[in-house]
This record gives sequence, structure tokens and C-alpha cells, in this order.
Amino acid sequence: MEEQLFKQRTDLTALNEAVLAIRNEIRKIIVGQDEMVKLIMAALLADGHVLIEGVPGVAKTLTAKLVARCLDTGFSRIQFTPDLMPSDVLGTPVFNPKEASFEFKKGPVFSNIVLVDEINRAPAKTQSALLEIMEERQASVDGKTYPMATPFMVLATQNPVEQEGTYRLPEAQLDRFLFKVIVPYPIEQEELAILTKFHQMGNAQVNDVVKPVISGRQINDLKQQIRGILMEEKLLQFIARLIHQTRNHKSIYLGASPRASLSIMNAAKAIAAMQGRDFVTPDDIREVVIPVLRHRIILAPDKEMEGVTEDEVIRQIIQSMDVPR
Repeated sequence: MEEQLFKQRTDLTALNEAVLAIRNEIRKIIVGQDEMVKLIMAALLADGHVLIEGVPGVAKTLTAKLVARCLDTGFSRIQFTPDLMPSDVLGTPVFNPKEASFEFKKGPVFSNIVLVDEINRAPAKTQSALLEIMEERQASVDGKTYPMATPFMVLATQNPVEQEGTYRLPEAQLDRFLFKVIVPYPIEQEELAILTKFHQMGNAQVNDVVKPVISGRQINDLKQQIRGILMEEKLLQFIARLIHQTRNHKSIYLGASPRASLSIMNAAKAIAAMQGRDFVTPDDIREVVIPVLRHRIILAPDKEMEGVTEDEVIRQIIQSMDVPR
């Protein structure tokens, strides 16, 4: 009887089938990187954006392109460079001699899935062009406001900031990313599998191998389901205590914002739904805490000097707290 009531409460069959279909398409090309793919799909369902960091050549851009390929929606790619201007991203008014007036020519950011490649190679002036777009889903140009299409998602890749020719992203922009995913090198067995797979593909093109499996309208319907996922009051209190700890921890100079607590809540709902549940558990929260917070906190200078990482401090905070049962 309880199982029957559970099924009637929220039917997640379509959502789970969509997630499985996207995973299967991506696995035709990508070896490993399951965590990155999972978090990108969770962000899509939670209506968030993803920052992907890793050294060149670990399939950051390829994975982002393949996720977009699986969706039957618009896709655009913007390569950030030091000489890129905000108008190259947003668009610019163009004079129409027939009408004797200016018409706004939309830039590449006006799409559904926008891949911003090497976002930290452009100066702050160009990076700031994304601030309003990512948070409010609109762009203001010459006193007019232009709404973005739905669904809308920014997938940004960046190289480690220690590399030459990179700029650290402003804190305000980092806060607008739901997740920061760190992509490691593949292990030796995965490296061999990559070589084998691409050798067997021969002359086949990636776009011919991976096919769209879900439409934009279906994505919007699934997002509505995510908002209805249940979360108990004690879990909301757990998230609030966790965020408050980051603001009062001796190892942290700048703690997480209220946007971070909302991000944890929304991301945990998406993860729960992807697991086939219409309710959030403490494990869902613990799974998303590190990718949600690692780019939103700034460590104290002495901890940075010691080589302590954001991930280590976040784990310490979680381990020191009583997890709801």
C-alpha cells in the first residue's frame, strides 16, 4: 500500500528515462568522467550553470558539446580570448538603412545551451557581460531588455588559474555557477579505453554517433517536477547550519552566500530525482555540498600558504556536524 502511494505521489519515470538516455549517448564517446556528466545533468534539471575546470585535453569541451548534442535545443559556443568584447557576446545594434533605424543583432549568448570555452582567458569586462544573463535570464542593451530562451544553461570551461594568460573570475560571477566541477586526468585503464574507442570509430564523426534524445519542452516539464521534490524541515535546517558554519570557520576568509544555500537545496532535489526518489535524503545534500561550495568560499591566507584546499575545509565542516536522520 505504501509503495502504491509513493508511486502516485510523483511519477519520475520520464525523468529517469531521459537521464539514462543522455548518459548512454555520452558513453558512446566519453570514457569515465561520470561525475562531471552527472553534475551537468543535475544542473540542467535544477536550472543552474556549471563551471568545469581542468587542464587542456581532458574532454571538458567535448563533454559539454555532447550534452548539448543530446538535447534537441539551440546550441552556441563562444571562445573567450583576451581581446573579446562584451558586444561580441551580447550582440550589437546595427543600422538598417531601409527603416532608417537601428536593429539589435543578437549575439551567440542568445541560445539554449551556451558553451563558454576558456572563460578565464577574457578580462573582467567581458566576463561581466554574463552576470545579468546567468542570474536573471535576460540581457539589457541600449536601454532595452531581451529575455533568454528556455531552457537556458551556461556551461563554462576554464584552465587552472596558475596557467599563463588566465584571469581569476570575480566572486560575483563564481557565485552564479551552481557547480564547479574539477576534471582530473583519466587513470591508465581509462586512457587505454579512450585510445581503443577512438581507434575503432575510425572516420566516424562525433555528431553522427550521438543523437538528440530529449526536447526543450520536455526539459522544462522535468524542471517543474524537480521543484516539487519533497524536503523535510530538518534538512533545510541542516543546510542553513552548514552555510552558517562557512561564515564562522577559522580557515575561511569569505563564507558562502544565501544563493549557495538555495543552490544546495535545488541541486539535492535534482540528485534525488535522478536516483528515482521524490524526497531528499542527507546523502543527497552531502553529495552536492562540495561542488556547490568549492568556488564560493575563500580560504584564509595562512591556510592557502599551507596548501589547504577548499574541498578539505568543506569536508571538515560536514564531518563536524550532526547529520539529520
